[in-house]
Amino acid sequence: MLTDHDLVRQLRVGVAERLNEQRRRDQLNGYPAMTVEDEREFARSLIVQVLEDHARTEIASGRTPPDSDDEALLATAVHSALFGVGRLQPLIDDPEVENIDINGCDQVFVQYGDGREVVHPPVAESDEELVDLIQVLAAHAGLSSRPFDAANPQLDLRLPDGSRLSAVMSVCARPSVSVRKARMGKVFLTDLVANATMSQDIASFLRAAVSARKNIMIAGATNSGKTTILRALANEIPPSERLITVERALELGLGEFPDLHPNVVAFEERLANSEGKGGVGMSGLVRRSLRMNPSRVIVGEVLGDEIVTMLNAMSQGNDGSLSTIHANSSIEVFNRIGTYAIQSVERLPLEATHMLIAGALDFVVFMRKRNDYSEGGGLSRVVESVREVTGVDERVLSSEVFAAATDGRAVPHAPIACIAELEQAGYRPAVHGAWA
Repeated sequence: MLTDHDLVRQLRVGVAERLNEQRRRDQLNGYPAMTVEDEREFARSLIVQVLEDHARTEIASGRTPPDSDDEALLATAVHSALFGVGRLQPLIDDPEVENIDINGCDQVFVQYGDGREVVHPPVAESDEELVDLIQVLAAHAGLSSRPFDAANPQLDLRLPDGSRLSAVMSVCARPSVSVRKARMGKVFLTDLVANATMSQDIASFLRAAVSARKNIMIAGATNSGKTTILRALANEIPPSERLITVERALELGLGEFPDLHPNVVAFEERLANSEGKGGVGMSGLVRRSLRMNPSRVIVGEVLGDEIVTMLNAMSQGNDGSLSTIHANSSIEVFNRIGTYAIQSVERLPLEATHMLIAGALDFVVFMRKRNDYSEGGGLSRVVESVREVTGVDERVLSSEVFAAATDGRAVPHAPIACIAELEQAGYRPAVHGAWA
């Protein structure tokens, strides 16, 4: 049976009306609001009721009602329309899908892990229905409901499976949506060695750097694998440590694996309301995290003035922090940080920023997304460079301890200044030891 999207939409409205009615009754009777999981289970029972009503209507009209298999498909589609991502759900569930770009409801481009890009059928009947779908997601994802309308035309959120969704409307001719799949959620350095993202030597180095509580910033372009590396590094942190993550939209999901991280507090930026009140920005969250007894603070992505607060935190004893930043090379990271700092509330001058970087950062790991079609492969992501911050002399002094070889992957390149600490943390360098 091909899914009847008009019927799914009709059934979804029926279930949503009954669900909202139950919410109103609970509120009037003073009952506590249902949890998300309870609401989803209750919705499943409502879907059964609505499908039964639909079958009776079909029989009364002399038509054949859906059989049990068709009803199961309809039930799944209705549940996805209510709590999932509607017609996008099969793409979200496909482990081979990497990116989904939607330029209006009927222009859908799907990129797979092997580099293929395929035009996909429409994901909604109209742009209005697409916006409605995103609004439903925004109401249920994250820690608080996020508006998506003409007054709030930008949206970033984390889908239940960990994928990142970015949407815009009103500033382009048609609503535009991009979904970046989280293909590797519970990921370890060993996995990244296995898929050739890094060498065993670099994995051993990074494991020791985390153990030695070095402050590490992961840099790279969009979709270069920064978040995956960040998760892998975080998974090297002992379970006994208390982690606080700070993100614009919840994405890392470290608390979803209590066997690895039983003590995690995840902070999410809160946007201001229509009156400009109630907003809590990244800088304020980083500052607040320092009062929450963290063992380590992890900032998902640095994009603005939170950089000053974060570097101050790193240089004041909160060692072992991790973060990501957009940059085109490992050396360019320092200029990018300087740009953010000079635009911050503090208006930090470049010289002061360089002193702050030298006192806070230990290593920059640079990721590169590569096109391997010429070698018969697809897209790959590799660690191309690792740079150690060694001091300051009017500018940040650094040494590229791992640099790109002819194949673009990082190999040992220069002595590591803190090699003794890393060796004490378990690092057995392939070449660096000869320089130590």
